[in-house]
Amino acid sequence: GLVLKTYTVEQPKATTVNDKKILKAGTLYPSNGTGVKGIVFEDVDMTDDAKRPASLIVAGRVLEKRLPEASSLDTTAKKELQAMGIVFVTTEDPTF
Repeated sequence: GLVLKTYTVEQPKATTVNDKKILKAGTLYPSNGTGVKGIVFEDVDMTDDAKRPASLIVAGRVLEKRLPEASSLDTTAKKELQAMGIVFVTTEDPTF
C-alpha cells in the first residue's frame, strides 16, 4: 500500500559510494527537516546527472528503523511525513 510520486532530485543530495554518486533508498528528500517531500523509494545513480526523476514515497507504511536516517529522524520531518499519509511502523526484527 505505498503511494509513490515522481520528483526531480538533485546530485548534491547524493552520497559518494566508491566512484559513484548515489541517492540512497530511504533518504528523506530534500532534507531531514522542514519541507520534506517524501522518502526515496529506490537507489538513484546521480553520477552523470545533475538532476534526475526519482520515485518518492508520499503515503503508506514504512519500517522506521530501516531508514538510513532512523536514529536522527527529525521530529518536524516525521510530523510532516505523517501528515502526508506515511505511517511509521515500529516493530522488532524476527529471530530465526
